Amino acid sequence: MKTILVRGPALSRSGYGEQTRFALRALRKHEERFNILLINTSWGQTGWISETGEERDWLDYLLAKGHQHTQQNLPIDISLQVTIPNEWERLAPINIGYTAGIETTKVAPQWIQKCNEMDKIITISQHSKQSLVNTIYEGVDQRTGEKATLRCVKEVDVVHYPVKKIETLPKLDLNVSTKFNFLTVAQWGPRKNMHPTIRWFVEEFIDNPEVGLIVKTFAKGGSVLDKYAMENELTRFLKKYENRKCKVYLMHGDLTDEEMHSLYKHKSVHALVSLTHGEGFGLPLFEAAYSGLPVVATDWSGHLDFLYMPVKDKKSKKEKMKEYKIQKSADNADHSDKGAKSPVSTVKSPNAASVANIAKGGADEKGRPAPTAQKMSDFENSPGKDKSTSYKKQGSADTADHSDKSAKSPVVSRK
Repeated sequence: MKTILVRGPALSRSGYGEQTRFALRALRKHEERFNILLINTSWGQTGWISETGEERDWLDYLLAKGHQHTQQNLPIDISLQVTIPNEWERLAPINIGYTAGIETTKVAPQWIQKCNEMDKIITISQHSKQSLVNTIYEGVDQRTGEKATLRCVKEVDVVHYPVKKIETLPKLDLNVSTKFNFLTVAQWGPRKNMHPTIRWFVEEFIDNPEVGLIVKTFAKGGSVLDKYAMENELTRFLKKYENRKCKVYLMHGDLTDEEMHSLYKHKSVHALVSLTHGEGFGLPLFEAAYSGLPVVATDWSGHLDFLYMPVKDKKSKKEKMKEYKIQKSADNADHSDKGAKSPVSTVKSPNAASVANIAKGGADEKGRPAPTAQKMSDFENSPGKDKSTSYKKQGSADTADHSDKSAKSPVVSRK
């Protein structure tokens, strides 16, 4: 039996947390072959999972085993490190790096160096893989004067997330008054593009009282103070739209996997919107898609592995897959999959405007009791006053609302 040490944010409510738990579940099916140890790490500003049950008891058991094993300096045969490459180390005779990669077409040289120290690399999408294997640095060895090339020489495999089978979905009382509602799910931050997403929504549907946007988000850990901070931020941000008729709802708090899937299947939720600058995989998009919820997303980065857009041929009127445009990095290298399909989905809005082709913009964090009227904050038309001053959110150095003032909305204008 081989001893394998898994190091990653197993208790984090984040994409990397889900990635770590996925790996542990896979290993659990082969416990006759592996003695599994676990070292938990933190992941950014995300909170911890709050569910109790058999799996959490098992994780705690693995953590206790891992702590005892490392305290006694006992040997391990394999390490599986779930994090970004610059944090990988040689901890065992066999070392496997498991990463979501980065949401660009090129990675830092330190990442390539660390990749080459591993025996095996696993990532979660073709986009993440291509950014690793297609990054090349060329230079001159200052000692010998010879040309040198730095590139990833280790094998990189892509393993996607599985579809979760949830038999019983809990009932969610969303308490929304609008007939047609978009949903966005993401941690609040620049890469997720939340300010522009909300701004573009309001600008598109400002005169329509039947349309709403449910914002499932958090900034730091999902605490009560974090909820107040998000309420204050949204209230401040929406003050400039005094005459808007569309509604924006804040959903804040920790939801279980079952509750998240109830949200995706809720009769009041009609489409998921994701306008992030890039995704390693896009777990909320994946969960929404296999739950049957229409998805509106950019046509670039990790979610291209599972999303596509059917379009009608002008001549034959038959549906076909939209050709995916080749993406190029700053060094003009072709990093695209020629056979990839565009994931852009078309959703009919209640005013007959087509919310489509959101392709050039620029959610995964899961927000415990089911959301009720008390958990769903509705930001009404009047500016009002900030609901809490107990936590002040730091503004960015560029603009007060963190958005690009020159950016154009990707939503097709209403006629």
